[in-house]
Amino acid sequence: METTTESPDPAGATARGIDLPRLLTLAERRVTTRLSAALGAAGGTVEEWRVMGLLADGDGHPMSEIADHALLAPPTLTKIVDRMVSDNLVYRRADETDRRRVLVFLSERGHEAHHRLSTAADTELAALAAHLGVPETGHLATLLTALAARR
Repeated sequence: METTTESPDPAGATARGIDLPRLLTLAERRVTTRLSAALGAAGGTVEEWRVMGLLADGDGHPMSEIADHALLAPPTLTKIVDRMVSDNLVYRRADETDRRRVLVFLSERGHEAHHRLSTAADTELAALAAHLGVPETGHLATLLTALAARR
């Protein structure tokens, strides 16, 4: 019987050759590619879906908050929101409590698009969960949340 001195300690994982940054990037790209295809078939993009997901609460949000939520650089978000305004998916309005701030809201058409895109995303994400297993997907989400919160 062969014995091993390898420790299950995650700190030793790098020493054993696990390239965590590469694996995370590869997984993110594969998931995003599949999600992008599903959302594209439903008439939208991952970025639009993320923006709409925040705006669906009806509260109206400033661009800085949307950029943080959607994981987008402000100039990129501005282009996306401008396009969404042109498509009548969102609209801008001055904040009633601070007229210097502009808030973005989801339009009625935007709510319809959000529902359509969310249905497509939910279907794709359910397929991913079925592939991994629901408990494993939950565990993965927990681990990724902890990793993202680490500073």
